[in-house]
Amino acid sequence: QVQLVESGGGLVQAGGSLRLSCAASGRTSSAYAMGWLRQAPGKEREFVAAINRSGGGTNYADSVKGRFTISRDNAKNTVYLQMNGLKPEDTAVYYCAATVRRGVPTRQYEYDYWGQGTQVTVSS
Repeated sequence: QVQLVESGGGLVQAGGSLRLSCAASGRTSSAYAMGWLRQAPGKEREFVAAINRSGGGTNYADSVKGRFTISRDNAKNTVYLQMNGLKPEDTAVYYCAATVRRGVPTRQYEYDYWGQGTQVTVSS
């Protein structure tokens, strides 16, 4: 089992940047593919980005391609989401998630463990 704790959220103006971090404890994070998903008020939780166990494979939602970058440091048991060119529509609670599945899962039900979420607010 793994425990996940997100950090790095906050309030930023449109066009700005934030870097989210997800620290994993318990079983080593390299045993899991990791993902970031987000949920805006009144909307379903949606996929943002995922990275496979080694860090050699990634996947992104079309809405964030070219602006967001997911990465991981298995020595530090940490996954990152660098967010550049933020837009008001990126405002949401961002969740880090882990799965024992291989590859880069994009669906909420494919993830086994979740963090508590961190709020990202982008002002126009």
